Amino acid sequence: IVVEKPHVKWSDVAGLEAAKEALKEAVILPIKFPHLFTGKRIPWKGILLFGPPGTGKSYLAKAVATEANNSTFFSVSSSDLVSKWLGESEKLVRNLFELARQHKPSIIFIDEIDSLCSSRSDNESESARRIKTEFLVQMQGVGNDMDGILVLGATNIPWVLDAAIRRRFEKRIYIALPEEHARL
Repeated sequence: IVVEKPHVKWSDVAGLEAAKEALKEAVILPIKFPHLFTGKRIPWKGILLFGPPGTGKSYLAKAVATEANNSTFFSVSSSDLVSKWLGESEKLVRNLFELARQHKPSIIFIDEIDSLCSSRSDNESESARRIKTEFLVQMQGVGNDMDGILVLGATNIPWVLDAAIRRRFEKRIYIALPEEHARL
């Protein structure tokens, strides 16, 4: 689990203006102006960035972390949360969310979340099922009483995510290929 303070600004991200605006509205404004997001205007607890490979999803997440300057940014890949030891993976997921609770406001960024939380099937391992269950339990806790914690996921293939996990990501932002002028 990496707690980092990236130094990527919005201006460092070429193009993707619609995605940047959506992230400012969904992440930055609730952190900077929490008094505006009360009652029925509660901020999203889960945001999924999805799109083709190489479009800048991870880079955008780092820009979000920089712009949300008073929040703690936890950056993990799905391989960071998988262990060969029985019960260790669930403990890693639980510890990640516990750390986020202790350092609110916080953003948990999980890159390639599809490899951790793909659809459940009869032929998957018991450990994979337990990781998904723990992740669901922790994300449900974020939605209920965990104000100040945002889970930001990134994937190239959102349709393989488990339906229950997909529901936890209330906001989904498509990250398209950068426009021609942004690629130059």
